[in-house]
Amino acid sequence: QVQLVESGGGSVQAGGSLRLSCAASAYTYCMGWFRQAPGKEREGVAAIGSTSSTSYANSVKGRFTISKDNAKNTLYLQMNSLKPEDTAMYYCAASFGYCWDWSRYNYWGQGTQVTVSS
Repeated sequence: QVQLVESGGGSVQAGGSLRLSCAASAYTYCMGWFRQAPGKEREGVAAIGSTSSTSYANSVKGRFTISKDNAKNTLYLQMNSLKPEDTAMYYCAASFGYCWDWSRYNYWGQGTQVTVSS
């Protein structure tokens, strides 16, 4: 069992930046960020594997960067050039399976809200 706690959400104007953090209670092989906007399905945003290889959704490529500090069991998501369409609840997730299959993530944090105004 892995506990995940997100922090760092907030409100920002379009073009601004935010950095999300996720503290994990233990090391996990794969970690990722998901988001869910009101009325929409949850979608995968970014994932990072044990060798720090990464994958991003097309909508955030070039703007978001996922990283992790293994010594602290902490995951990060640096979000730059934010757009109103990035507004959503952002969730940290972990998996012991295949990192690049969003459906394999089965440990979840409570979420942190990101709101981007135009």
